Amino acid sequence: MFEVLLHGGNSLGGWTARHIYQVVVESFQLSQKTYRLSQLRYDLLKLKGHGLLERDGSRYAYRLTTKGIQVALLFLFFHKRLCGPLANSRFHHLPDPSHRPQSELEAAYHKADTAIQDIVELLAAA
Repeated sequence: MFEVLLHGGNSLGGWTARHIYQVVVESFQLSQKTYRLSQLRYDLLKLKGHGLLERDGSRYAYRLTTKGIQVALLFLFFHKRLCGPLANSRFHHLPDPSHRPQSELEAAYHKADTAIQDIVELLAAA
């Protein structure tokens, strides 16, 4: 769901649960019996409870909060760098260690990448 919400951007009007559901089902080729709208609503409620998602006013439309965007990016980054290779996929992009812009986000990205690379190496040694 994070991937769908990130790819859709943080739209001004937010996404309705039904719209999020349609995109998730289509994007991941899920059957409507495998993942029901009620399950998605439960997931949305949990994300909202953790402060990762917010409602758009009194409407039942949702968007990621600032914290939600950061968590979604970290989760997708972790999944791409650790879970993907463990499932026999290849790394698509490693950050250039010599490229260090003066940005907290860039510094955090490089720090997380180094930590995840250490985990990958430890798992390879095991």
